[in-house]
Amino acid sequence: MRSNVKNFEKKISDWILNADKIAIIGVGNELKKDDYIGSFIVRKLKKKRSLKKFLILDCGTTPENYTGIVKKFRPSHILVIDAAQLGIKPGTLVLVDIEKVQGLTISTHNLPLRVLADYLKKDTGAKIALLGIQPKKIVFEMGLTEELQEAANNVVEILAKLLS
Repeated sequence: MRSNVKNFEKKISDWILNADKIAIIGVGNELKKDDYIGSFIVRKLKKKRSLKKFLILDCGTTPENYTGIVKKFRPSHILVIDAAQLGIKPGTLVLVDIEKVQGLTISTHNLPLRVLADYLKKDTGAKIALLGIQPKKIVFEMGLTEELQEAANNVVEILAKLLS
C-alpha cells in the first residue's frame, strides 16, 4: 500500500503545480459504508486551518447541486474525490484526468462524474481530476472499512501537507 500512497503523492503534487485556486469536491453516501470516502475526506480537510483559502465541499450524493458555488469560486483546478469501482485492491488511490474517464462509469453514483466535470470545465476552464478510491464494501452500513479508513487518512495527510 505504501507504494500506492507514494505514487499518489507524486501525481497529486505534479497535478497541483501552478494551481491558482483549488476546489476540492467530496462525493459520498454516509449510509453506504465505503461509498462515504469522498465526503469523509473533505470533512476532515475542512478542519485544517491551513486550508481555509481553498474551496472544500462535501457534496454528498448530489455534486450537481454545488456547481453554482464552484463556478462562482472560479477555480483553476478541481479535484473530485469519490469511491470508484475499479476492480482493484480496496483502498487503492487512483488519480485520473477526468477527460480520460470517457465512457467509463466508475463512480458509485447515478450521475456520471464525467457529465459533471464537462459542465464545470465548460464554465470554469479548470483542470479537473478524479481521485478514485477502490471501495471494499458498498452496503447499507455506516463507517469506513479499515482499508478505506487508512486510505482516507493518507489522502488527508498528503493534501494538507501539499496545500499548506
